[in-house]
Amino acid sequence: MYSPFNIGARFRITPPGDNPVEDERIPLVIAKGAFGSGEHETSASCLEILEELPQVQGARVLDLGSGTGILAIGALHLGAAQAVCIDINPDAVRTCRINCEHNGVSERVTHVTGSLDFTKERDFDLILANIYGDLLVDFAPDLVSRARTGGLLLLSGILWEYNFEVRRLYEKLGCRVLKNRLLNEFSTVLLEKT
Repeated sequence: MYSPFNIGARFRITPPGDNPVEDERIPLVIAKGAFGSGEHETSASCLEILEELPQVQGARVLDLGSGTGILAIGALHLGAAQAVCIDINPDAVRTCRINCEHNGVSERVTHVTGSLDFTKERDFDLILANIYGDLLVDFAPDLVSRARTGGLLLLSGILWEYNFEVRRLYEKLGCRVLKNRLLNEFSTVLLEKT
């Protein structure tokens, strides 16, 4: 169990069964599991950027390496229409399912255990990938091909030393950088597919 905490201007992360605080913040009920509850700087950074994006409204979302599902759930609470959550770890997928139930968004989420190859869906409005920088390099062509033209890619989990390489590669694949945020150890990059 952990104590509730705020992220950004709009979110409050709370454990299941906690008494909800009635205020303007959006409660994200997250069972921690082995995948944290959003306190990691990369998750917090993604949520802070998500809450500023009007494009989330009505979006079809792909969350690669979804873990607890916190990013997809955050996007759905901000008005996204539906999400596909993919994780290679079956425990992560189970935790994500539970968290979707806690947050009342289960009917808008498709869960996939495996890699990107396990879904054929394309034309996503928003792609979330908070995974290691080397994986973002490996998956770059496939990830970019899954976004619609004008769609957004929010990438995090990128150590500083990978930041330039990741940005340059996604730019070569037809994206432009909208935000490049350096954190304590990691970085977050928001791109648009042009």
